[in-house]
Amino acid sequence: MKRTLLSLLSLFCLYSVCAQSHISTQAHQAAVTVLQPVYSSDGLSVSVFSAGDDGFLIKWDEDNQGEHYQISDVSIKLAACSPDGNDIAVYETDGGSINKIEVWDWRNLKRKYYRKFNDSITSLAYSSKGTYLIVGTATVDGSVFLRTSNWSVVDKAKSNTSIVNFIETSDSEKTCVMYSPAGTLSYFDIKSGALKQRFNVVRGLSNVVLFGDSRFLAGTKDSQIYIIHAFQGKTISVVPCQNPMILSSSRDENLYYMEYDGRNNYELKMIESQANMSVSNPRIIKMMRGPRGNDAITSGCKINSDIYLGGGNGAVYRIDTEPTLSTYTMGEITENMYSRILDIAPADTDFYFLTASAVYKSSYDSGVVDKLVSVSDYNRIISHGGGNVILWSRNSRRPVIMMNLETKQETALFTPENSLRSLKYFVENGRAYLILMESSGNVGIFDIESRTLSSVYSGTGVQDAVLANGSNMYIAKSSGSNPQSPLIRVDLTTMETVPLRVNGNVSFGLSTNGSLIYGINLVEDKGSISTYVYSFNTRNGVLTNILRFSEEDADAFTYLYDSQLYTNIGKSRMYCYNISTKKRFSYNRSASIPIKVCQNNRRVVILNSNGSISWCSPDNSSILADWYLTVDEQWYEF
Repeated sequence: MKRTLLSLLSLFCLYSVCAQSHISTQAHQAAVTVLQPVYSSDGLSVSVFSAGDDGFLIKWDEDNQGEHYQISDVSIKLAACSPDGNDIAVYETDGGSINKIEVWDWRNLKRKYYRKFNDSITSLAYSSKGTYLIVGTATVDGSVFLRTSNWSVVDKAKSNTSIVNFIETSDSEKTCVMYSPAGTLSYFDIKSGALKQRFNVVRGLSNVVLFGDSRFLAGTKDSQIYIIHAFQGKTISVVPCQNPMILSSSRDENLYYMEYDGRNNYELKMIESQANMSVSNPRIIKMMRGPRGNDAITSGCKINSDIYLGGGNGAVYRIDTEPTLSTYTMGEITENMYSRILDIAPADTDFYFLTASAVYKSSYDSGVVDKLVSVSDYNRIISHGGGNVILWSRNSRRPVIMMNLETKQETALFTPENSLRSLKYFVENGRAYLILMESSGNVGIFDIESRTLSSVYSGTGVQDAVLANGSNMYIAKSSGSNPQSPLIRVDLTTMETVPLRVNGNVSFGLSTNGSLIYGINLVEDKGSISTYVYSFNTRNGVLTNILRFSEEDADAFTYLYDSQLYTNIGKSRMYCYNISTKKRFSYNRSASIPIKVCQNNRRVVILNSNGSISWCSPDNSSILADWYLTVDEQWYEF
C-alpha cells in the first residue's frame, strides 16, 4: 500500500540554496585537483579558484584569503569561469557512475544549471564572450555546446571530433579549436558548425594549452613537452622533462611549466615564443623545495606574474615568476587551523565530539571545550549512558570498544570479520543492542550485556538495518537482489525473511521509533531518478512519501528525535519535519554540506562535511552559530 502527500512533496522539488561561505586560510581536506584563474572585465583585478577531491571551491583573493564553499560530496576534476568572473562551471565525478556538470552563481552561492552525463567529461570551457559552455565528453560525438542564456544544447560541430580534451574559441567566438588525443587538431566555424581545417598531430597529449597569441599549442606526453605550430599542425619542438606540469594559458605569450624530480625538488621553467614561428630552449626561472610523496604538487596555473600550485595534502602555494638564483622553499598560503570533528553524539545536556585524537564534551550554552580522553584510529562514536561511549571505525576491521569516559577504562566488545559499514545502537525491552552491517553484506546483532554476536542476514546490495516492532529487524537494500524489494523484515526469533510491499530501486538511511520506520528511497521513472523520504508503518504495511528531491541523492539520511524527523535530502540544507503536527522547516546550510544531526532537549547540532558544527534551535529554523574546533582545542565562531 502507498499513500503520497503531494502538498509536502511539491515544496522540496527544487534545488535552492540560501547559505554563506566563510573566509579563512584553511587548506582543502584532500588533494587540490583544479586551479582556475578568474579575471575581472578590465583584467586588473584577479583571483583564483581552487577545487579539490573534498568537493570544495575556494576563491583566493590577492591577500591570500580564501572564500570557502562546498558544492559537492564527490571530487571536482575540472572547472571553468565565465568571462565576467561571476559563474563557475565544474565537473564532478566519483570516478564511476556519477558524472555531472554544475554551474554556480558565485556571488549568490546558487546553482544555475545541472546536467548528468553517462560518460566521463574530458574538457570544460566557456567561449570567449560567455555565449556557450562547451563540454568535451569521452564519446565519439566529442563535444556538447550549451547556450548559457537558456542552457539549451546547440549543434556547433557538424563533423565528428572524437574525444577532445582541449577546446577554446577565438575572441570573436567565430572559430573554435579542439584537440583530440586521437591525434587531430580541428578548427570549426561556430556559426555554421562546418569544419574549417583539420591537422593530424601528435597523439595522446594531455595538459594541452595554446600560447603565444594562439600561434602555438603545447601538451605533455611521456615526460616530454610537444610544441606544435597551431596554424600548420607541425611539431616544432620536443622538450624532455621530468614530470612536467604546464602552467600557462592562452593569455600568456611564453610557456611556463614546472618539473618535479619525484623527491622534493621543483624547477619553474619558461620557453619563449619567437617572432619567426619558433620557440627558444627552456630557461630555468626558479629552483624550489616543495612537498613530496602523497603531498606532492597535483595542480597549478599561472595568472599574470604569479603561479598558484595545489598539493596532494590540500595545501595551496603561491610563487612569483621573477627569476631567482638561489633555491628556496615554496610559499604556502594555506594553514590547517582547525581540528576536524569526525562524529557527534548526545551527552545529556551536552554533546560528545570525536576528532582523530580525542573525545570532547561541550555545549552551545557553555562554550567550554572539555577534553575527556585521548583516542586514535576511531572515526565514529555512540552514546551508551553512564559516562560510557562506544567507539568504532567505519570501513575498518578495527575492534569495537566501549570507553568509560570517567575511569578511562577500555573494554573490547567484538571484532568484525569484515570492514564495518554501519553500526547502530538500539534499546529493546531495557536491553541494549548494536546492529552492524559489514562490507560483505552481512548484517548482525550484538547483545551488549551478554557480549554475544549473531548473524541475521547476508546478501548483496544491503544498505542499512534497524531494530523495530519487537523482535524484528528491518533491512534496507537494493531491489535488484533477492528478495526483490528495497525493504525486508527478518523475524529474529524464527529468522523468517519477508519482502515488504515497497516500490523503488534502493532504500537506505533508516531510523525508527519502533512502530514507524523512516528511510530514503531512490525511485527510477522514465529514465530519471528521484529521491524520497518515506515512512513505513510496521503494523499495517502502509508506506507514505513525505519529501521528494527531483534528483538522485545516494547519501541522504534520516534522524529521529521524539517527534522530530531530520533529513539532509538534496544536500542543500537540513530539513526538520514534525511527525505529530505535520509542520516543517529547514535550516540553511553553512559553507559545508551537512552530513549528520543530533538533538537533545535543548539544542540541535549539525555536523558538516568539513568537520565544523552548526548550532540550531529545535523549534524553528534559527541558526545560532557555526563553530570550528581549533588545533589548540578552542571553539572558533564564523
